[in-house]
Amino acid sequence: MSNSDRNRFCCLHFIPHSEFGIPHFLVNPYDNDKVCVETDGGGTMTESPQVAAEIAEANRELAGASPQEILRWAAKRFHPRLLMATAFGAEGCCVIHMLADIEPGTMFINLETGYQFPETLELRERIKDRYGITVEYITPEQTVERYEAEHGGPLHNLRPDQCCHDRKILPLRRALKRLDPAAWISAIRKDQTADRGQAGVIQWDAKFNLVKVNPLLNWTKKEVWAFILDNDVPYNPMHDRGFPSIGCWPCTRSVNAGEDDRAGRWAGKVKKECGLHVIEQQDGEGI
Repeated sequence: MSNSDRNRFCCLHFIPHSEFGIPHFLVNPYDNDKVCVETDGGGTMTESPQVAAEIAEANRELAGASPQEILRWAAKRFHPRLLMATAFGAEGCCVIHMLADIEPGTMFINLETGYQFPETLELRERIKDRYGITVEYITPEQTVERYEAEHGGPLHNLRPDQCCHDRKILPLRRALKRLDPAAWISAIRKDQTADRGQAGVIQWDAKFNLVKVNPLLNWTKKEVWAFILDNDVPYNPMHDRGFPSIGCWPCTRSVNAGEDDRAGRWAGKVKKECGLHVIEQQDGEGI
């Protein structure tokens, strides 16, 4: 076998019960089998036809499933390489509550840009106290002060896409390389934005080369808040003050009666996403 062939196919251990043939660099004591996994030559997992078919089968299997059933499926398939990224929104707090029961050993991260509201940071501590789950902060390489000094002032108003890229996307890429998850969980709902409306419950995320799990995709805002109230789930008190969607403080405002829930995000701009959940590759989903 040539060196290029060796780069394309690596025999690695995989997660117990996984149907996806996703590489695992740690020996799993519960499974001694090996599988050859197609990569892009640099070790990055790619969506092979087999993986695409298995994702389609998973979506058929989970059609009509509850969020808890979807999360149990994800935990069975991907733990210990299952990660949840949360901004501590109402939906994310619901998923954390569910995972605390289903698989508290999930990796939990938050993209701490340096611009988050104090209430958001305080909620992280309340979640730790309630569930014993520590959500890891993923931070940019530069502090806010150094970043703004380098650019001659804040970028969040003049070039918000670059700000999000530098302080969210790039730190997330570094974290994914270090944590090496096989799948990540989001708390998006399909009724939130046009991009999110095109997502699948299980999908291939071409932006980050991971399987993406969206357990709340088919829930409504009403279902989210019913779950929070029924289960006494900790949530950000800013939701009670007219902030249905909360991001960084410079780019978030309260919404007025009759406005869309995300009208307060990057108000006055076309931008409604930070870049984590937008479609960049239609065929590869990339949401």
